[in-house]
Parts: sequence; C-alpha cells; structure tokens
Amino acid sequence: MIDVPLTADLVRGALELERTERGLVPHRLPARARAQNTDPRLAMAEAQPAGVRLRFRTRADVVELETLRTKQVYAGAPPRPDGVYDLVVDGALTAQASVPGGHTLDVEMATGASSLTPGSPGVVRFAGLGGQSKDVELWLPHNELTELVALRADAPVEPVPGRRVWLHHGSSISHGSNAASPATTWPALAATAAGVDLVNLGFSGNALLDPFTARALRDTPADLISVKLGINVVNADLMRLRAFGPAVHGFLDTIRDGHPDTPLVVVSPLYCPIHERTPGPGDFDHAALARGEVRFRATGEPGPGKLTLEVIREELARIVTQRQASDPRLSYLDGLALYGPEDFAELPLPDDLHPCPAAHRRIGARFASLVLDFKEA
Repeated sequence: MIDVPLTADLVRGALELERTERGLVPHRLPARARAQNTDPRLAMAEAQPAGVRLRFRTRADVVELETLRTKQVYAGAPPRPDGVYDLVVDGALTAQASVPGGHTLDVEMATGASSLTPGSPGVVRFAGLGGQSKDVELWLPHNELTELVALRADAPVEPVPGRRVWLHHGSSISHGSNAASPATTWPALAATAAGVDLVNLGFSGNALLDPFTARALRDTPADLISVKLGINVVNADLMRLRAFGPAVHGFLDTIRDGHPDTPLVVVSPLYCPIHERTPGPGDFDHAALARGEVRFRATGEPGPGKLTLEVIREELARIVTQRQASDPRLSYLDGLALYGPEDFAELPLPDDLHPCPAAHRRIGARFASLVLDFKEA
C-alpha cells in the first residue's frame, strides 16, 4: 500500500482544512466565520463534512481511509446509526462501509450540554475495485465529525480536473437529515446527476441568515449559487416579518458583492405541515420521545408579523421579483415544486420535519432538472 498525502486538491467540498496532530479536519465555514459564531450547534454542524469527499483518479484495486470519528449520542433518544462512507466509482455508488472506534460525544438535548469520551482512529477499506483507470470519490459521513488521518492505495492516485461548481446553502434538509448516506442526500444526488462539483453549506438548524455565512458564500468561487431559506427562521422563531425582509436583502447583497453575475437561485421551504400556518418555536414531540421516537412539533401561536412557511414563501417571491429588475441572473424556486403536498401524501416526513431517503432522491432529481441544467453558466 502507498501512503497518499492528504492534500487540498484531493479534498472537495470543504472551505478550509484544519491541520491537527493526527491529520486534517474539514470545515465548511472558514476560521473567520467560526470565530464569530457562538452557537455550539452550528459549530458541530459546520464540522460535520456534508458534501465533503476525497476525489481522485487511480488504477488502485484497494483503497483505505483512516479517520477518527466523533459519534454523537443523545440522551433519551434512539441510538444514531454509525456514519456511512460512500464509495462512488465513475459516478456510480459502488460500496458503503463504516469506521469503528472513535470518540463518543454524549449530548443532552434539552440543554445542549455535552461530554466527550476519547477513542482511537479506525480504517475503512474498499477492495476489488479493479486495475483499470477510474475516478473515485470517497464521501465522508454527512452527520458525523470526521478527522482525516491517512489515505492509502495499492497504486498511485492523482487529482481529477475540476468541474463547474455548485455552491449551496440551506438547513438540515440540505445538510442531509434522514438521508440514507452522504452520497444520497438530495444535494449530492443532484450534483451527481448534473455532473457538477458540490460545495454544500447546509447547516442543520442554522440557515439563519447569519452575515458570516453570507460572507463565506461571497468568498467561495462558484458557477451557480443557491440559497434555501426559511424553515430554520420559522422553527427557531428567530425574527418577525419586519426583520426578515431586510435580512434577506442584506444576505443577498453580501453574496452579490463577490458574485455580481453568477446565477443565484433563492429556494423557499419544502412542504412541512407542522409549520405551514403555525409559527415556531419548534420543539421535540416529548410524548414521541417517551416512546423511543424522534418527532417534531410547532408550538407557536399565530400573530401579527409572525413567520410561517406560507408567509416566508410569499415574502421570498416578493423580494426576488423586486430585485430582478436590476439583477436578471437572480431567480426564485418555490420549494413546493421540489416537495409539495402531493409528495407528502406519498412520502410523508417520518419525523414531521425531514424527508425520507426516497424523498431525498426525488428532491435531488427535481433540483437537477429545474436548476442545475445551466449550460450557459
């Protein structure tokens, strides 16, 4: 086996690689943004490598990746499955595996308090790949903190030329919640279908119009940008309509400072019955938790200026229409075109908030067709 240096040209989808004593930690927000964040949930989300993968060309029959994972355990909730590593060869999902060992992070859901039990690195090994030249992608778990320790193969590897870059920002659904594996989140599926390189800035619970996120989008090279906004603002009960509109304008203004002519798509929320007409805050369904199920509910009361998904969609459509007079490369996509009431009837949200794996596949295919066929971009 050959030790392959873990260089930046092999790691796709991360905005920054933090060097540690063992290896590299991929980050989906740069250090400047991380320094301005005070929310531990966002700190955890951006360090979970959703959309991050190793991409290279090789004739290797065997590839090994050594990593140190951090597995999260939530008190009172059902055990979370191990993070999955997806092996994609020439665009086709070929094999899956998980890494043993690692740290364990025990989290108290009500307070966010956590404690870490240290562990050791583990190895994921893929064999029988054949001796032909091939493009290999190793997708890291989208929901498990991962430190890259070593990459090994039984033949040399080389970087693959870059493709057009799709830069996306969104909530936990974009992060990949309830998807079966990292290469089968809806953004990953859409990117694969369209043959583009994905940079996924989907942050579970944290698509909250943060200025530092807008600056990260501004400073990241891209051929097309999409921002899926609204659901987290509602379920966090973060702001009222008066603040939401100017915050969206400011977010888009910042992106445009770095991408004045790049196609930019504003995507409104997918269908979610608990928040369609009921404001946040959102909460766990504690009766369901007592039964060993994770489900969510909306707890807010309607009132003047309070945000619901119906209000959000109307406001986003209004803002985009207003801005298009001076920004012809800005467009709006109604999230109901990706997942609407008819889709909910066929593929309901298993926890009342996040789509199931089959719905991720449907959303990804629709997004690729509606947005990522950007031949002139």
